[in-house]
Amino acid sequence: MVLNCFANSAIAQSHCNLDPKIDKTVKEALLNFREANFEKSLIYSRAALNAATAIKDYCLIARSYNIIAANYNELTEFDKAIFFYKKGLYYANKTNNDSIKCLLYNNLGNMYCFEKKQFDEGIRNYKKAVAFALKINDLKEVYFTNINIAWAYFDIGNFNQGHLFLKYVNSTKLKYNDGSTEVIVDMLNGIYSSHIKDDKAANAYFLSAIEAGKKCQEKSDLAHAYLEYSHFLNKINKHKEAYGALVNHYNLSDNLYDVKKLKRASQAGLSLELDEYKRQIDKVEGEKVEQSQSLRKSKIIVILFILISLILLILIVTLVKNIRYKKKHNLELLKAKEIAEEASLLKTQFISTISHELRTPLYGVVGITNMLLEEHKEISRSQHLSSLKFSARYLLSLVNDILQINKIEENKIVLENLTFNISDEITVIKNSLSFLSQKNNNSISIDIDPHIPEYLIGDKLRLAQILMNLVSNALKFTKDGQVEIIIKLNKVEGKLHYLDFLIKDNGIGIAVVDQNKIFEKFVQVGRKDEDYQGTGLGLSIVKRLLGLFGSSITLDSDLGKGTSFSFTIAFEHDLAKTKSIIDEIEVDLTSSEVYKILVVEDNLINQLVTKKIIEKNNYACKVVDDGFAALKILEDETFDLILMDINMPLMNGFETTKRIRLQGIETPIVALTAFDKDEITDEAISSGMNDIIIKPFEPVKLFKIINFLINEKNAV
Repeated sequence: MVLNCFANSAIAQSHCNLDPKIDKTVKEALLNFREANFEKSLIYSRAALNAATAIKDYCLIARSYNIIAANYNELTEFDKAIFFYKKGLYYANKTNNDSIKCLLYNNLGNMYCFEKKQFDEGIRNYKKAVAFALKINDLKEVYFTNINIAWAYFDIGNFNQGHLFLKYVNSTKLKYNDGSTEVIVDMLNGIYSSHIKDDKAANAYFLSAIEAGKKCQEKSDLAHAYLEYSHFLNKINKHKEAYGALVNHYNLSDNLYDVKKLKRASQAGLSLELDEYKRQIDKVEGEKVEQSQSLRKSKIIVILFILISLILLILIVTLVKNIRYKKKHNLELLKAKEIAEEASLLKTQFISTISHELRTPLYGVVGITNMLLEEHKEISRSQHLSSLKFSARYLLSLVNDILQINKIEENKIVLENLTFNISDEITVIKNSLSFLSQKNNNSISIDIDPHIPEYLIGDKLRLAQILMNLVSNALKFTKDGQVEIIIKLNKVEGKLHYLDFLIKDNGIGIAVVDQNKIFEKFVQVGRKDEDYQGTGLGLSIVKRLLGLFGSSITLDSDLGKGTSFSFTIAFEHDLAKTKSIIDEIEVDLTSSEVYKILVVEDNLINQLVTKKIIEKNNYACKVVDDGFAALKILEDETFDLILMDINMPLMNGFETTKRIRLQGIETPIVALTAFDKDEITDEAISSGMNDIIIKPFEPVKLFKIINFLINEKNAV
């Protein structure tokens, strides 16, 4: 089989920041190639390449090499064609021009699939071509590459796989066909119809391909159509007609590849190769001249070289002795390194798995709690239900920090600026811990300085984590006693208000020998096996979170008398900024527009929660269980936005999104997942997703993203 299936598209050039004279030469080379005048095409390509190399215009160099490779492709010198395609790709990668990269990868895919019969390598290059086409939103190039892939699969007899890509081509033919692909698409449909024994349809497709080919200036596609038609006629025992089609194929081939033209083109190609070699030789000779001049200017270099060599010799002797001494320890070090790397990998896998498995049920807890608060107004003021909601949210944050404690140590967590009332936050914490205080017959007292402003700005959730850890710790190690939460205003500097926090109890206390260890991870002191449950991470997290605030913690404790923890944090007080933060959180839900949302989610509880949240905002919502169901419903219905789970059976969210995009559907897609955002961002973007929301989430954040993406799409 002869390649390329689209002679025009295969070497079509992307726009560069061009030199007009060189650009004209490149266009002449391209024109002669399309007219099968390979001699002139190579001559013009050589001239363009020399000129582009002289001014170091990598884009023009890549274009020139692309045309040169296409000529060698047509001349059946496939190894040379691959060489020059790769040369073009080398220079294309030095530019930001993704269009020329897409074309070069497509052409390399053609070479490996059709000429070298290295199918896996060819498909790999096609996929890179598709990736660059999607990156620049060139869906027409995606269409062309799908034709190539379908043809490649047919060429090796894999009609089932090839038909999948041909179906996409047929569905988008009217939108992206510019006339250059009509012959080949009809021919491929004829091949597939013949395979499934639909002889009537096959004959019609082949005749349509031949008629279209007769109208085109480029006759190579017509030659392919005659050849495949002859195969079909021979298959259905119409041998005379098959012979006639084969004769037409050979006549066209002879005209296209005139022997004299090939000979003259080969001579022109030889001159091109000599120029390439000459450039390499000139480069080497230039380097030799520079080295020679440099050596003549200073003989000191030689002397220094000798001295350095002597010093190195002495060092080598010393190193040999050290190596002999350390050699026996190297194996142990390598084994230790392997163990450490394996442990690190297992830790990462554990964190990822546990994070996902914990966030998924927490999404249900938070969602159903919100539903109870909203649907049953008679219990909306219930202290217990409010405490449940706060505890669930706190547990989520705590889980995130415990599982990502390494990120805290590497300062990868950034504090948020939220407005809050310190008195309200402390009250909620007290109420949330009421069960624990009652268990040990303790009381909690609160003393908040009245000079502290009503509204502060800072990371209230991190502050709540710190206080929850310290207060719950005090309650667990105190019986029949009292835990005090004291907050005083220390000083004011501009808009910053420095607050002193003191958490004090009259419990069992901490021995002096243990006081330096309690802030380490997984350390628990002063406990018996039957007492005080916990992970030993609480105080370690407190210390690291305070480090994010730029603060440190102080401990004062005596055995049998109690323990006090104190620290200072600065919060901002700015009424204008507070109003701005509140306004930013608010989302306009008054729109009369009814948006249709598709939810792709396999977990039944999460389906219920997400659907309830969406419909509460007066949006229309449909839910499907997996990716295949999503593809099926999108064939019949149109949606304004798709919420896509990632971890699903049968087909995950990334693969589902890719298939949706390949069908030409541009509906915004948002990943709704329990995975850590850093783990999936790159794959989500490359698959075609528009944004990511981590479960559990605040509904206001979801609607803010939904409104933004839908309005952005409608504005285009």
